[in-house]
Amino acid sequence: MRTFDYSLSLLHVDYVKLDHRWNFSHVISPYYRIYYIDGGEGWISNLDDKILLEPGYLYMIPSFTLCYLKCEKYLGQYFVQFFEDSKDGISLFEQNRKLLKVKAIESDIENFKRLLEINKNRGIKRSNDPKVYEKNSFYREYQKLNSKQDQSSYFETQAILLQLLSKFLPLRTVKKTIKEVPVKIMEAIHYIQTHLHQQISVHFLAGMVNQHPDYFSRLFAQFTGDRPINYINEKRIERAQYLITTSSKSLEDIAAESGFEGMPYFFKMFKKFTGSTPLKYRQQMRTDNMIY
Repeated sequence: MRTFDYSLSLLHVDYVKLDHRWNFSHVISPYYRIYYIDGGEGWISNLDDKILLEPGYLYMIPSFTLCYLKCEKYLGQYFVQFFEDSKDGISLFEQNRKLLKVKAIESDIENFKRLLEINKNRGIKRSNDPKVYEKNSFYREYQKLNSKQDQSSYFETQAILLQLLSKFLPLRTVKKTIKEVPVKIMEAIHYIQTHLHQQISVHFLAGMVNQHPDYFSRLFAQFTGDRPINYINEKRIERAQYLITTSSKSLEDIAAESGFEGMPYFFKMFKKFTGSTPLKYRQQMRTDNMIY
């Protein structure tokens, strides 16, 4: 029997009218954003893509995807933000964290309106500082609000989020990284993603797939763009960001749960991948404002 091993948790949903103040760079969030535009014009971009926000389309920014957000004059925007959780810890869009755009249909618009109807007062405040786009107290509050939902509203919210997310599933595969990746490399990637809390070495991964460590490392870099150790550390830091954002665990516990044995190395890697220390990142989570 086919099963779906993912759950989605609503963070925020609202309709907003934006202007030139919606102008943020280097935004990387641990949750998904989906937009529906009903008027005006704006842009979302990163180092590889620049996509026009225009009426009649849906847009998605997967979790942990670098993006820049900009509106020069006016932008009418429905937006929803939500967390993704899976049994194996692997995101649906793990292999394609890109900015995505699809044509909307009438039912998509009705879905946003229905989300707003059954999830009242779930909007967020604005900030002119791109460094304060997330805050820990908001995440705790969303968990409380979701737990207070009656069962009917909870299931309907899940269903709508899944419908919106499903619009982008045909775009999640990338020929180079999915269809052509050797099975042994995919096995190694899957092991890394499901065993981040354990010690993982290149020699162990290479032995697991019966390859010489040097050859395995070169092949891994060829198909992922990263050497295995760098890839492992990147995924561990993403896990640490998620835990800092959604829990009150100590940084020591978060480091251990993310697979880092010592705090100095954890701090070094966190700074390398996020540009911030874990302490500053946690303080960032506790500020008062967010952006859409």
